[in-house]
Amino acid sequence: MQMRTVLVPALVASLAACGGEAKAGSAPGGGPGGGRGGPSVTLAATDVANPRLAPLEAAVAVTGTLEPLERSEVRARLEGDVEQVFVREGEAVRAGQLLARFDAGDQAGNARSAEADVAAARSELSTAQWSLEQNRELLQQGAIPERDVRVSEQAVAAARARVAAALARSGSSRREVTDTRVVAPVNGVVEKRVVNPGEHVNQNAPLFTLVRGDVLELAAAVPERDAASVQPGQAVRFVAEGNQFTGRVARMSPSVDPATRAVTVYVQVPNPDGRLRAGSFASGRIVSRTVADALVVPAAAVREGREGARVVYRIVNGKLDMANVTVGLTDEAQGLVQITQGLTEGDRVVVGNVGVLGEGMSVRMAGEGRGGPGGAGKGRDRGGAGR
Repeated sequence: MQMRTVLVPALVASLAACGGEAKAGSAPGGGPGGGRGGPSVTLAATDVANPRLAPLEAAVAVTGTLEPLERSEVRARLEGDVEQVFVREGEAVRAGQLLARFDAGDQAGNARSAEADVAAARSELSTAQWSLEQNRELLQQGAIPERDVRVSEQAVAAARARVAAALARSGSSRREVTDTRVVAPVNGVVEKRVVNPGEHVNQNAPLFTLVRGDVLELAAAVPERDAASVQPGQAVRFVAEGNQFTGRVARMSPSVDPATRAVTVYVQVPNPDGRLRAGSFASGRIVSRTVADALVVPAAAVREGREGARVVYRIVNGKLDMANVTVGLTDEAQGLVQITQGLTEGDRVVVGNVGVLGEGMSVRMAGEGRGGPGGAGKGRDRGGAGR
């Protein structure tokens, strides 16, 4: 009993000494980073960036399908047999160019008959006018009653009406002859051809589809919150089919779609050489404002501070300094943010998610010396040796 009483205090004292040694080695200086003099953080070279001057654009992203500015469907103006077809899909055509021709035998015959009717009606009118002049002279001589003159005047009026009707029929017949020649209404490219020589087609049947490909148009939905910064004439930079193109905002919808809360913006892209094809998917950015020499940092460097403030952690004399900054333009495509106040080009700022940061923390760069978690491990080793 006496031996147990003596050994217990000695064992407790030994354990207390070993525990105190281990605690000191696990976190020298009391910091989470294992460095002396306060908490610290170890950063890689990719965790640090320098503010720099660069051109920056405020832009609204748009995507959509490029469609031709004009698409024309050429239809048959009359019923008949197609005699010749002169174009195929993919061929460029000019306005007024002959695309196809109908058999015009019946129409040509009708036109000649209508012209003959015009000649006959004009002859009747001439005879009626001569009779009227003769009767007027006889009336002055008292040879005929006034009733005969009135009859002659009516005959002249009827003859004039027949001439007008004959001329109308003649014009209609000539148009039918013209309609046997199918011509392109606009400059464009043949997208579809649905008729072949020898086919009998009905009136108003589709024959060709032409598209105007020198200018393409994209209809994009812009969120209501961004629509105020979009105006006709603004530049739009596109990527389509692996190539970059530039377009312009042509017009905007005057109202907001109540279902999507978006405004439709129409962007036109010049395509004089035909490099872009209708139906291509395009993604672009409507540039609303450009700053040529903005001071920019990666967007990941800007953090939320108290009460909605924006802050950036910069490295000053080996420690973290929390700087309040004022943010300008944001370029989401490049991942850059303009800093209008709070930083200079010579600063070094912390980028991205590197753990918990705080004002005054010591900064160690990976590979520049021992310390941090490695130092903490050595402390534990020393504690174990002490035990």
